[in-house]
Amino acid sequence: MPNKNIDTLFQLIKSLTKAEKRYFKVHVTKQKAGEETKFLKLFDLIDKQKEYNESKILEKEKSIKSQQLSNLKAHLYKQILQNLRNLNSDEDIDLKIHELIDYATILYNKCLYDQCVKMIEKAKLMAEKYDKNSLILEITEFEKRLVTKYIRSNIEDKVTQLIKASDRINEKINNINTFSNLTIKLYSFYLKIGFLRNHKDFELVNSFLYSTLPVFQEDKLSFDEKMYLYNSFVGYYFFIQDFDRGYEYAKKWVNLFEENQDYIVPKIEMYIKAINNLLVSQSKMHKYDEFKVTVQKLTEVENLPDLKLTENIRLLLFKYTSTHRINRYFMLGEFTEGSNIIPEIAKSLEEFEHLLDTNYIIIFYYKFACMYFGDANYQQVVFWLNKIINMKDVDLRSDIHSFARILNLISHYELGNIDLVDYYIRSTYRFLIKKNDLHQFQKIIMKFLRKLSSITRDQLIDAFKDLREQLLPLNDKFYERRPFIYFDIISWLESKIENRTVQEIIKEKAVIKINNN
Repeated sequence: MPNKNIDTLFQLIKSLTKAEKRYFKVHVTKQKAGEETKFLKLFDLIDKQKEYNESKILEKEKSIKSQQLSNLKAHLYKQILQNLRNLNSDEDIDLKIHELIDYATILYNKCLYDQCVKMIEKAKLMAEKYDKNSLILEITEFEKRLVTKYIRSNIEDKVTQLIKASDRINEKINNINTFSNLTIKLYSFYLKIGFLRNHKDFELVNSFLYSTLPVFQEDKLSFDEKMYLYNSFVGYYFFIQDFDRGYEYAKKWVNLFEENQDYIVPKIEMYIKAINNLLVSQSKMHKYDEFKVTVQKLTEVENLPDLKLTENIRLLLFKYTSTHRINRYFMLGEFTEGSNIIPEIAKSLEEFEHLLDTNYIIIFYYKFACMYFGDANYQQVVFWLNKIINMKDVDLRSDIHSFARILNLISHYELGNIDLVDYYIRSTYRFLIKKNDLHQFQKIIMKFLRKLSSITRDQLIDAFKDLREQLLPLNDKFYERRPFIYFDIISWLESKIENRTVQEIIKEKAVIKINNN
């Protein structure tokens, strides 16, 4: 039987590009003077498989014995990684610096201290040029070991200089750690509950923020310190739904890179994230003209000189490019046009699904559903929402799980499935209670839907008007306005009251918002 367990060697080989496979084979063949080794045969056998199957490997290659296979795989795995390191060492700054430190270590062990000093100085210059602080610290510690080996007199000046440099870099690293810790903590809150729900959430995140942040002067911070500071502040302001301030810091973050162009490629992942966050804030604030300019920056990333497009970067670009292609249509209220691109993105999503985190898969499903809702294609809305509702892990992005259920109720109402609405109201109510997400908005909606079956057609318009009047004041309350980020129910109600499509209503509002920016 095929072994369907995920095999790390199989995954690694399947991740290789054609160029990487060719480099590996050429390198191994040269090493062995043309003699094809067993692990090279193993490489070819695994490369040809669609699913990893050890039985078929042993059956096809009799020279490989079952008791040898484990060691052979380990050896092959190590050889592939070593070759990848060699292949990429000229393109990756971190690998270049590590290589120089490795060379310095070899020279140090041979007591060739003068040569070692020159090598470590090269590494230090490169690390300082690209603000690689953890590597600068490692190099500084290396210099401390070296100082007694090559300085014969006036050692005090060098020691004082090293101590000051060590203290300075430690302070920078401590700040960076503090800012990055804050970022991932905020992100963990967001992954669990989404945007701020109540005063308790606000107190929790605020106390964490202000008890964590060190005293600092922004203009005195290094590039990396500013980068991580802006990242954490963007996360904080997005979480509390202050998109104006989030926009300010996202803009600072992108400007930081644009004022320091040399850092873009070495820190490409953070540059892409900066652009993404700026796009998020611009779309929330309907800054459409700015949004178009920033989208162009994201599009141009893959054409940056000297950039190696790794799978990780391709994945990031797919996530953010696809997200903002969708967001553009949301901003304009063009749901019919937006629905036309969903099948293409959904197909690409299948290719990347095994690499994407669950959070982003949920986000895509919900955006697909909302786009189809705006286009009044309720069958497709229910299709994509069911993918979310049927997920096992409902603790991740419980906010989207909650609003997926609300939107599902409304979609079944639109489809005329009143019996299903009654059933789903009960299950949705239980879910919201369990997740501590039953707020005023949800209570009003479900109360309305529950009494729909007893409302006559003549009473329906008045019922929609009454619901609208109950919901509108919530949008002005800090802790009750959160639901309107997930679903524009007011526009849906206005479409019912005015007997127009929800797309027409939202498009008219979008034009006004864009013109006001």
